[in-house]
Amino acid sequence: MLEAMLERSLLALMEANGTSVKEFVLTGFPVGPKLQIVLFFTFLTLYLITIGGNLGMIFLIQSDLRLQTPMYFFLSHLSFLDLCYSSVIIPQMLGTLKTGGTLITYEHCATQYFFFTLCASTECFLLAVMAYDRYVAVCNPLLYVTVMTPQTRLGLVMGAYSGAMVNAIIRTGMTFSISFCKSSQVDFFFCDLPPLLKLSCMETGLQELVIFIFAFLVIMINMSIILISYLFIIRVILRIPSAGGRAKTFSTCGSHMTAVALFFGTLIFMYLRSKAVTSLEEDKIVSVFYTVIIPMMNPIIYSMRNKEVKEALKKIFRRVKISQAM
Repeated sequence: MLEAMLERSLLALMEANGTSVKEFVLTGFPVGPKLQIVLFFTFLTLYLITIGGNLGMIFLIQSDLRLQTPMYFFLSHLSFLDLCYSSVIIPQMLGTLKTGGTLITYEHCATQYFFFTLCASTECFLLAVMAYDRYVAVCNPLLYVTVMTPQTRLGLVMGAYSGAMVNAIIRTGMTFSISFCKSSQVDFFFCDLPPLLKLSCMETGLQELVIFIFAFLVIMINMSIILISYLFIIRVILRIPSAGGRAKTFSTCGSHMTAVALFFGTLIFMYLRSKAVTSLEEDKIVSVFYTVIIPMMNPIIYSMRNKEVKEALKKIFRRVKISQAM
């Protein structure tokens, strides 16, 4: 229903702004046929790992009573977002690699851009929520149960989705209020802002300013929450007398810090750097990293660095071995 409403709005927007381009051609990766085959099977393999890893993480959290805590509740939503995030982009990428170029309608392009922005923005907010959760757990452990009630954590997640929805609507509306008439070829593997701006036949200063402001606010507000949370966490960790205690406390935050550094680092490089130093070829590499690699890596990061997740995995494997023996 949301997708149908979005497409109707986009049709009205096309008529209003006089856009002459009704379809786009995603050129993807301009490489030879042999390398296209290699890339196709590489990205297909990574996508299958992403699906398996994130679905596995969600199943693990839901099936193990020890993981029924606020931290893992947020982690299950992160896995869901990574699953959606990659599914918005990778199937389209695979189609482009298979055919050497994919025809995509204006409405489909805008819909893809909307859901891509929604997933990315929600992940920004959710990573900040997870940092706040770690702050409460480490700095106020006695109040953790009373602060992080089921109602509170549900409210935080719904707030993340709501804030992301507002950002996605505004960014999509501003991007597709631009008239596209220079060309129908998008030199990219999905509909993203930098390659679309190159097709504009109008002055886009106002749209770019609004889009930049919202990108800046979403990234910087959430990064500020994360940094402030971890400053308090580090201060508490340094006060722990034993080295073992410090290492144990720090290890509970290590996975999240790694995920934050990877995700926000690539977003800042992609969307907040100067236009004077942008290159679509660099953008493609960075986009592959945060649309393909990071969603695949997050379950690995959280499972390898988390004792409780590893114990839950061992428990599952023991059950499988017992069932096979019987």
